[in-house]
Amino acid sequence: MFAVCALGLLTACASPEPQELVADPYEPLNRKVHGLSKGLDTSLIRPAAVTYGTVVPNPVRMGISNVADNLTLPSEALNGLLQGDGELALNSSFRFVINSTFGLAGLLDPASKMGLSNMDTDFGETLHVWGFKEGAYLEVPLMGPSTERDLTGKAIDAVINPVTLVAPLTFTAARRSLNVADRLDTRYRYDETISSTLYESADSYAQAKLLYIQNRRFELGQGAEGADESEIYFDPYEDPYAE
Repeated sequence: MFAVCALGLLTACASPEPQELVADPYEPLNRKVHGLSKGLDTSLIRPAAVTYGTVVPNPVRMGISNVADNLTLPSEALNGLLQGDGELALNSSFRFVINSTFGLAGLLDPASKMGLSNMDTDFGETLHVWGFKEGAYLEVPLMGPSTERDLTGKAIDAVINPVTLVAPLTFTAARRSLNVADRLDTRYRYDETISSTLYESADSYAQAKLLYIQNRRFELGQGAEGADESEIYFDPYEDPYAE
């Protein structure tokens, strides 16, 4: 029922006006949320990330992030099936089995050494494959930049992971804790560029929106309708938000 309601809301997603990079009808509210998030980053998130990255050794942080990534693989395998991508579904399934066993519950990543590299996906991409438009740009408290389609995808991903059927309460609590640690590690590793975007940009809201939309569209192989490709695509490995 939740998924049906969420997909129903997507049918009313806003579309960008001609010559606009992205629809942003909620800009006044988005800017307020961005300001609050920026304040939280200044007072809490960045200090916590720096402390985490300084106190916890890198191998331990990598292991925690590996476990967090491993717990998303069943959901990625399911999304591969929903996208009609058998290679993605099998790759994610084998990665989960191998890393959960030989990789000590995901602490290590032997699957990558065996040639099964991570093929990251989510339900937001599934919606893109199904033809749903990205909708309006959103700034979400504690989550940061998103779109109506991607936010719907995150909400559905939170409930469709097959592992939740086996150990719902334990899995959910563990995943949330690991995700917090993983996000702190990401904030620490990309501190210089993220802080530059937030605190040195003339308009940090516009810059964050541009980086998110460009990178997300690059991931999906999607450009803005009527836009020059060079204005939309760029190398995601030069951007800290790329994964």
